[in-house]
Amino acid sequence: MSDDDLEQAAAVFNEVRPRLFGIAYRMLGSASEAEDIVQDVWLRWQLADRSVVLNPAAYLATATTRLAINATQSARVRREAYIGPWLPEPVDTSADPYLGAERGEALEFAVLLLMERLSPNERAAYVLREAFDYPYSQIADILQLNEPAVRQLVSRARKHVDGERRIAVDAAEQQRLLTAFVNAAKSGDLLELEGLFAPDVTSVSDGNGKARASKFPVVGSERVAKFFRSFHTRFWVGVETVWTQMNGGPALIVIADGNIRNIITVSASAEGIYRVNVQMNPDKLQRANAALAR
Repeated sequence: MSDDDLEQAAAVFNEVRPRLFGIAYRMLGSASEAEDIVQDVWLRWQLADRSVVLNPAAYLATATTRLAINATQSARVRREAYIGPWLPEPVDTSADPYLGAERGEALEFAVLLLMERLSPNERAAYVLREAFDYPYSQIADILQLNEPAVRQLVSRARKHVDGERRIAVDAAEQQRLLTAFVNAAKSGDLLELEGLFAPDVTSVSDGNGKARASKFPVVGSERVAKFFRSFHTRFWVGVETVWTQMNGGPALIVIADGNIRNIITVSASAEGIYRVNVQMNPDKLQRANAALAR
């Protein structure tokens, strides 16, 4: 391969690279695994006979999706040994706005978690259609299925996600609720915390045995309020907090000794905060820590 050929291959690849990452991340909920897949696709693109590829963007999207489907299947097996609840790896959409640029669908934590219950093909079809507006015919080519089968996959996925998805508050209200939650959690104000929560609120902490996180979800407004009050005199001492945007919504980064200790986000509806996500797994904070160091 000549230098000119490699340069041209890189130019084509880099043009669609953000979309490839967006597909893989939504499929896996893991930025690090998505990066691995995108790198694998780049290596395959270098070795491919590009002279016979009529639509490079479609070729690269197909390769990415198929690798992500395989990775999704193996990830499910690995998660059987996961210690405690699993949460998606947060991605900073303030630094990488492209991730949320194309309809932003399948990027919110609430949707990523609902998609965990879909089959790999349902998940792929949903992501390609809802997040990137691929035509059914192209999704059929990518998944090697006929178009009616793809329409059925998308329909089933939509019914599952939309059937359990709550109507979210707008960005300003989400920020207000997260700010109020953080202030109440810092002060240990039990009544204030309870007043912010939906009755069936769930708090989930992801530590995978590598951080001091609850190994079980905490459910119910009273229990979740007492849970956060129980450690408020320790959790917030000697830390720095930074507001940012993760997965298209407001997030709070908690920093201790120069490293990110956790990232807190909430999902909220008209009833109040119905989910608190606390990402504490150091493996899933590496990307954010690297960005912080820069």
